[in-house]
Formats: sequence, structure tokens, C-alpha cells
Amino acid sequence: MKTEISYQKSIKVYDRADIIVAGGGPSGVAAAVAAARQGKRVILIEQSGTLGGSSVLAMVAELMNFDDGEKFISNGIGREIFTRLKYQNNNKREWYNIRYEELKRVYDDLVLQAGVEVMFYTHIVDAVCEDRTVQYAVVSCPDGIYALEAEFFIDCTGTGILASLAGADYSYGNENGDTMSATICSLWGGVDFAKKGYDAAKYEQAYSDGVFSQYDKVLPGIKKNYAEIGVGGGNVGHCFGVDDRDVKSLTKAMFEGRKILAEYENYYRNYVSGCENAVLVKSADYIGIRESRRISCEYTLTVDSFYSEDSFSDEIGRYSYPIDIHPMTPDTDGMKGFHKSVSMRHEDGQSYSIPYRCLVPKGLNNMLVAGRCIGTDREMQASTRVIPCCYITGQAAGVAAAVCVEDKTPAVNADIKKVQKGILEI
Repeated sequence: MKTEISYQKSIKVYDRADIIVAGGGPSGVAAAVAAARQGKRVILIEQSGTLGGSSVLAMVAELMNFDDGEKFISNGIGREIFTRLKYQNNNKREWYNIRYEELKRVYDDLVLQAGVEVMFYTHIVDAVCEDRTVQYAVVSCPDGIYALEAEFFIDCTGTGILASLAGADYSYGNENGDTMSATICSLWGGVDFAKKGYDAAKYEQAYSDGVFSQYDKVLPGIKKNYAEIGVGGGNVGHCFGVDDRDVKSLTKAMFEGRKILAEYENYYRNYVSGCENAVLVKSADYIGIRESRRISCEYTLTVDSFYSEDSFSDEIGRYSYPIDIHPMTPDTDGMKGFHKSVSMRHEDGQSYSIPYRCLVPKGLNNMLVAGRCIGTDREMQASTRVIPCCYITGQAAGVAAAVCVEDKTPAVNADIKKVQKGILEI
């Protein structure tokens, strides 16, 4: 069998925009809406048939805090989404249950009202570059392969695949390339939340009884997404050793994750009060990836900044969330590592600064990154990866891309004062 082939094919340029945003998750929605509100023609490409990324496709159960314990900090588009979802904020670092269809409609309304052109079922295949400038994104659509042309590109894929294909360097995992565990989230019915016990209360007993095939006591549990009808989103079970760059690894994890959820159904029904009639209604179609490429950018945000609370002159926002590194191994050492990492958290009112430079990939003139794949060290990615922070980096990338298109400047030379002003005016 051949291990490599080479072929040449002419493909149609399907469309052209001022700015192309790759990935329709939280950062992609924020980037596309922000850029469109600056008067630019924006195409948002998304591999699935809905906006929302992991928040809906991977059925993440909750949105993390929008505040720093004293004041709201995921402002701009983050606040708009928060308001449209009718959440109430008391500035106490609350987490908010996601109602998936409501969130989808909020995202739909935002992009349509901003005039963003959305292309669903569109997958990134390659990037065509010349002299450090991305000319085309090559994409796969239901009827074939096309090129999309733009003056500027924003990678909001979470995986950083477009930036990587364009030639950006990246880091991945720890010093050995190992990443934190992934989870297939789920939806559960038949839960009596008024009587429901602590999720991990009898985990040790169940493990001793042979209910679980691996030891994994980090158990966030079933949340009260639709408590009035006994339905909740489940963040339970970890798939270890998943490499989100490798299709075989992802495929193996999907099989393993569904098997793990069946074990949890047995556990809940037989060990947790209020869950005697619990039913696993659905497992997510996409696995929830917590760690992926960290694109090499003009600045790398490190854990030192988490503690120092330094303010950067090119600050595009601030955020506050623990260093949330889930276990990498299914054993007590993995659990200890997790508990140690999440103890790295701020006091009320504390937050860290996010500089524009960590959105600018080294060596590329007309690309920015936002969301999970921005330029950070491993510890900081474990904080910046969560959804309210993705709104912050996404909207900043959208405004900055529009400024660069308007001024005809490369990303590294963006007028930061204009960018900061644009963010405040969203």
C-alpha cells in the first residue's frame, strides 16, 4: 500500500469576504459578530449544522463565571449573550446551566442580525499562503472542495487547525505531549433533583463493586439544566490519552466514552439517591476536548500573569477562572494533580490581563487566533479555554481584524488604540 500520493486539481473560488472566521463556537460567533459590526463582510464557516461549538455540539452542561467575584468582566458580546439568555448575575462567580436550544437561537440571532454570512457543513482542508500571507482557505462542502478568499482570517476552531495549516508553530500538551482528559457529556432524564444526593458520595463503593472499569473520581455530575422536568446535563467520566489531532484517537475515545456513560447509568440508578429512575437520554455527538494546540504567538500568556495581575498596554480584556487541568491518568495521582491545579484560583476582585499579542500568530501577516488556541502556556490554556473568556478573545480578534483590513496593516502592526476603542463600543 502506498503511504503517500500527490495530485493536482483546479478548484473553484466559492466566495470572497473581507474577513473569514473559521469555527462557529463561542469565540467564532463573537469574532464574526464583532467584525461585521465594524462594517466588514464576514463569512463564518462551521463544520456542523449549528453554531455553538462545544457548548452545544459537545453538550457542555454549564457556562462558567462571567465575573471576577465583584464585577462583570466578560463584557461586550459576552454580556449580550448573558442578557439574552435571561441569566441573573450576583457577581459571585456563579456557573450557569445551558439550555441548548435557547443558546443555539441566541447565536443564530446574533450572527443574522449582524449580517454575518454563515456556511454550515464546511470543513477546513488547507490554507494557501504566499509571503506569510494567507490567500485562501481550502474547504470541503457537501458538493466538493472549494477555496474561500479573504483579506483577513481568524482561527476560532479551538484546535488551531487553520493557523497550523497556514504554517504557524504550536505547542501541545505537557513536556511529553500528554493532554488532560476529555469527556463525552450527556443528557439525563428521570432525575428527582429535590432528593438527588452528592454525585460522588458512593463512588468508592461502586468502584469496589466493579461498576466502573477505571478509577476516575473527578465527578462534576448531573446539573440542573431542566430541573423542572427532571432533566439535566451530565459532565461525568473521562477519556484518557485523547489526541484531538488524530482521527483514530478521537474515534477510539467516542467508543470508550459511550461505554463509560453506560457504567455511570448503572451507578446513578443503584447508588445515588434521587437517581433511581435516571435514564441516559443522549450522549454528545462530539467529544468535549479540554486541551489542544497552543499557537505560537507574538506573546505567550503564562501562569505568572495569572498571579501577578499585570496590566498590559495592549490589553483586550480581563478574565478570572481557576487553572482547571483535569486528570491525565485514571488513578489517585491523576486526581491529586487535578485538585492541586484547581486550587490555583483568584480571590474576589482579582483577574488577569489578556494582551492582544497572544492573538497574533508568529510569521503570519493576516491571521489572528481566538478561543482555546491562543498563545498561552499549558496552565493558562486551562483557564482561558472556558466559554466566557472565548467571548472576550473572539470579539477582540473580530475588531482587530476589521481595523487591520481598514488600515491595510498586518496583524502585528494593528493600531491597538483603535482596537481597544472598538471593543468598548461593541
